[in-house]
Amino acid sequence: MARRGETIELAVLGLLHEGPMHGYELRKRLNLMLGWGRVLSYGSLYPTLKKMLRAGLIEESAPTRTPVSRRPRITYQVTPAGTLEFERLMSEVGPTAWEDDNFDIRFAFFSSTDMEIRLRVLEGRRTRLQERLERVQGQLSMTQKEVDRYAAELQRHGVESVEREVKWLSDLINAERGVAHPGPHERTTGEQHDDLPEDQHEDQHVPPAASPEVPATTARRAGPAAGES
Repeated sequence: MARRGETIELAVLGLLHEGPMHGYELRKRLNLMLGWGRVLSYGSLYPTLKKMLRAGLIEESAPTRTPVSRRPRITYQVTPAGTLEFERLMSEVGPTAWEDDNFDIRFAFFSSTDMEIRLRVLEGRRTRLQERLERVQGQLSMTQKEVDRYAAELQRHGVESVEREVKWLSDLINAERGVAHPGPHERTTGEQHDDLPEDQHEDQHVPPAASPEVPATTARRAGPAAGES
């Protein structure tokens, strides 16, 4: 499992790969990237920056004073060694690439990777969530009678959240593969006729098909999610 400090290092390298930034701007961008539920404090950021400075991954530029503050601001920029480290980290496709915290950061910098790596990370993330979903749904039948209404509602919300992310990942994978549009076997009858030569259109006579009554299908409702440690 990737440690929080390593996740922050990857995010800092990715942001500085875009251009130099000072500490305040880095923290603001990192908080936007990590999401509202994971606020990054200066107490977490600056030790990471000091560690990266010692490792030669980033460097400080000359302090500058701003019109609204007399306190000089140190600007950080990535070094050639930091660029190589960022490229190495972004090329990794092991389990740490699709863990909850690390996946968000990797996805934010997907434009820096090629399609093969993106697909492997997306597919790995989807497989991890599908395994989690199966495990959680398997626990539901054993816990439904043991929890009250609010706990059951929380479990249901957890299952639906994972199902939405799995669908989102599947859409991204299809888009990466270029199969967002239906294939030849998925086209409607009208679309298939459009592919015929004009002289065959008139010869195609399809008698009106009967319209048997189709019973309404009841959608399967996802069960409540059990908490996952």
